Amino acid sequence: MTQHVMILATNGFEQSELEGPKQRLEEAGYKTTVVSPESGQIKGWDNKDWGRPVDVDLTLDKAKADDFDALVLPGGQMNPDILRMNKDAVAMVKTFVDAGKPVAAICHAPWLLAEAGVIEGRTVTGWPSIRTDLRNAGANVVDKDAAVDGNLITSRKPDDIPAFSNALIAALKNDYELV
Repeated sequence: MTQHVMILATNGFEQSELEGPKQRLEEAGYKTTVVSPESGQIKGWDNKDWGRPVDVDLTLDKAKADDFDALVLPGGQMNPDILRMNKDAVAMVKTFVDAGKPVAAICHAPWLLAEAGVIEGRTVTGWPSIRTDLRNAGANVVDKDAAVDGNLITSRKPDDIPAFSNALIAALKNDYELV
């Protein structure tokens, strides 16, 4: 059976941080579903302006963590800042982490992990401007392209997408030695 990965995002996601992992996962044979509080389409942020829209496959209120094997949280500054104010999005993140399923957060998306209260004592990375927030939430913060601590996978920026995607695929295969 094909493993199924939820990509949780809203308007203002970093274009490359949604599309890059999505493409890599699909090329590796995984099914991806874009989940958002909004229906229809959400618009990415690409460098210094609005990017391309992405179709929302399923609204957050209809999504169930039990139907998925892993969670991807794209970054960008706006996307995770909006989502961390959404109690259902934060609860979804916590549900995945508590279930031991792989949760991959890149750039500013580890803000959602902090908001969900799941990084205390865990090793994570993220965009430099959020590292103090991560430390204040009790995390051990490192500066590397992919930090893997149990079921948490975090990365810093778009340049890390290959390492980020590879770490998630390794986790889905239960092959942590590859990371």
